[in-house]
Amino acid sequence: MPTATDSSPTTISNAVIADSVVRKPMNILAPSKAAFYSAILPGLGQAYNKKYWKIPIVYAAIGTGIYIYLDNDKNYNRYRDVYKRRLAGFTDDEFYGDGPTPKVSNDGLIRAQNTLRRNKELSLLITFGLYALNIIDANVDAHLLQYNLDENLALKPHFQFNEQENSTDLGVTLNFKF
Repeated sequence: MPTATDSSPTTISNAVIADSVVRKPMNILAPSKAAFYSAILPGLGQAYNKKYWKIPIVYAAIGTGIYIYLDNDKNYNRYRDVYKRRLAGFTDDEFYGDGPTPKVSNDGLIRAQNTLRRNKELSLLITFGLYALNIIDANVDAHLLQYNLDENLALKPHFQFNEQENSTDLGVTLNFKF
């Protein structure tokens, strides 16, 4: 502490030091942008959110649904064409067989067509659902990227041995650091 007789000049600074945590400005349009990108091209919203590991999952899910739809459609058309040929009087199809009785009857062909049509429609519905899930995932992930997850706010599990009751306590603590 300087005294009045000390000849060296002293300055006392009353400056306030700003918080050293620098936060990026929040882009409120980021979730809608990510959802729009995923609606245009599946996986593009995940790339916008920099979650590149999700892109193969999106394409595998949608691609599997499309593959199952196309496979069911091909088999449905095959059974339908065979049934139409049988109604026209032909017996040279792949399901008729060598003997006088067919391997697959006309009723069997009708049941196969109904099953394949139902599977085709169901796979189309599931594919559209996965496409919508891709859009929802991009939107929710963009929302979650905007949350502040620094060490000043922590939600942590704790495990503690209670000596009075000779038991263990398991719980969650919420810590605020100022």
